[in-house]
Amino acid sequence: MSNNLFDLSNKIVLITGGTHGLGMAMAKGLGEAGATLVINGHSAQKMEAALAEYKKCSLKAHGYLFDVTNEIEVKAAIAKITIEVGSIDVLVNNAGMILRTPLLEMEVDDFKKVIDVDLVGPFIMAKHVVKSMIEKGGGKIINICSMMSELGRDSVGAYAAAKGGLKMLTKNMATEWARYNIQTNGIGPGYFETEQTAPIRVDGHPFNDFIINRTPAAKWGNPNDLKGAAVFLAAPASDFVNGHILYVDGGILATIGKPIE
Repeated sequence: MSNNLFDLSNKIVLITGGTHGLGMAMAKGLGEAGATLVINGHSAQKMEAALAEYKKCSLKAHGYLFDVTNEIEVKAAIAKITIEVGSIDVLVNNAGMILRTPLLEMEVDDFKKVIDVDLVGPFIMAKHVVKSMIEKGGGKIINICSMMSELGRDSVGAYAAAKGGLKMLTKNMATEWARYNIQTNGIGPGYFETEQTAPIRVDGHPFNDFIINRTPAAKWGNPNDLKGAAVFLAAPASDFVNGHILYVDGGILATIGKPIE
């Protein structure tokens, strides 16, 4: 099998929310496969630190600050990126947010904010990036979904609604754009070791014990575990894969859980 199936040399990949966390892990994997990275963020301080990290890893990365929910900013940023870096070959819609509030207590404006970032943002980004993909005869879109695209959980109703919507948006993008040689797929991460989860990833913490017992792999995911999925869906290896959500979850969605001992 040719290594060219997973070669991203000469490809320009735009990753929203790529200044930290799982977005940065996926971006590193794409860069290691040869891609030129275009990193979106909204914090100048985080962007500076992120670009320094990519440089330390000998990866080609460019940073752009803009709000993915603001269509005017998105259009301007894509035009600038096209001029300064080149036409985007792969879009990774990773930027997102979560508010852990029970539905009965959640304000409507907060609900709308989560939907705006996690669902409307990917629509705006894809709508304006896909035009150049159509013109040049193909491209890849990767929407970062979630296990909450499939399952509910207490206090994350807005997030689950958005990610469930993103799953179906992914399928509809595939339906409408496959004819242009554009593959639109999603990645659904499970529970990963990040700075955000560090406080609850300690022995004896109820949620840590729950995740360990609920996951057939009996562990949290390492962010590097997402690299392969991102590269596969960005590379020629997935040229006939469309409308698929690839769950990287250690097997959680495959099982109802462990029996009571």
